[in-house]
Amino acid sequence: MSQPTVVSLWRYPVKSMMGEELNATDITEKGVVGDRKFALIDTSTGKLANAKNPLKWPNMFDYRAAYVEPPQDPAKLPVVRITFPDGSWGVTTDGDLNQRLTDELSRPVKIATLSSETEDVQFEGYIPDIEGLNNRNTIFTRSSPEGTFYDIGIIHLLTTASLNKLRELIPESRIEVKRFRTNIVIDVPDEEGFVENSWIGKEIRIGDEVVLQVTQPCIRCIMTTLSQGDLPNDPSVLRAAVKHNKGAMGVYAKVIQTGRIRRGDKIVIE
Repeated sequence: MSQPTVVSLWRYPVKSMMGEELNATDITEKGVVGDRKFALIDTSTGKLANAKNPLKWPNMFDYRAAYVEPPQDPAKLPVVRITFPDGSWGVTTDGDLNQRLTDELSRPVKIATLSSETEDVQFEGYIPDIEGLNNRNTIFTRSSPEGTFYDIGIIHLLTTASLNKLRELIPESRIEVKRFRTNIVIDVPDEEGFVENSWIGKEIRIGDEVVLQVTQPCIRCIMTTLSQGDLPNDPSVLRAAVKHNKGAMGVYAKVIQTGRIRRGDKIVIE
């Protein structure tokens, strides 16, 4: 049997904006170094600007965020360049960036990093009217895990088998990695279906250093359906995940052993 391998790595410097694909990255106790370390705060509510509620934040995926240089020290992150829908850009140290984003998004926002100001971080999400979901057509409010801008888990894993299974189920849809905002995509050449379901509770060794423990399935939300770049809005993506895999695509994991991972690293499921 062929051994699973890392085929792509992703980091999202600003929560709910488009991110950057990587060839290699360090994994810390808080996940991929630099991942979701910045966020927009709605200063009128104190909550995160979040694509989970596209009724309020319909255009978050029109913005792209990338570090101006690779982050090395998690405690001293470099500035982030934010590219606007019209192609213009600004960096997180610009004095006028908050006002530019406020004008563009039509809500008062400020760029924030994790600090005493953001200890209790809350976000809103919209549950679409899709059969199989609870509390359809409603908005919820939740808190991020303490000391993070994450929704639930620290690291998100997704396999090529799950992507291929969804393509098989809805061939009319465009199923691409970027719809799912994962950190690590794993090729499992000898597996079919939603194979990550069988990993829950197991440890995953990546390369020579990193060890993760899979904690729970990643239950998907409306973000998977939203348009981004040339991908159209497509409710079928979430509808199929709900119907065929209890809403899950991929799994969350916590970090057992830190280190560096690279595209092409071999993976052992223990």
